[in-house]
This record gives sequence, C-alpha cells and structure tokens, in this order.
Amino acid sequence: MSDEIFKNYVYDLGVLIKESAELAKAEKDASQETNADTYKLGYLMALHDVVSLMKEQADVFGIEQCLIGLDDIDPESELL
Repeated sequence: MSDEIFKNYVYDLGVLIKESAELAKAEKDASQETNADTYKLGYLMALHDVVSLMKEQADVFGIEQCLIGLDDIDPESELL
C-alpha cells in the first residue's frame, strides 16, 4: 500500500469520526430525558474517547493533527 493511500485513509477516518461525534453531541443535546438518551450519551462518550485517543496518539507519534483531520476539534470542550 502506498503512503498516499494510507494518509488518505487515516485523514478520512479522522474526519468521519469527528463528524459522527459532532452529530452525536447535537442529538444528545436536543433529546429529552429517556432511555434512548442514555444510549445517546454512551455513544457520545465512546466517540469522545476515540477522538481523544486519536489526538493523543498523533501527538505521541509526532503526527500533526491536521493530517488526521482532527486539528479543529477539542473533545473536552466540544464533546462533553
């Protein structure tokens, strides 16, 4: 596999996960107190963990967060 394909895959994955997390946050914020809300909160927290982990690992490996599509999201302030 070429480096370009790998880079594109990782970038697209980051963007798609970020979009899913932002949508989950909006749905959780718009919902009422029901059992479905418990699921939505759990889903949002899982995506928060994924985004946080991807950003942390990018830092550990010296990868700029813009290369994985996550430079413009702060999970602590935007997903909690």
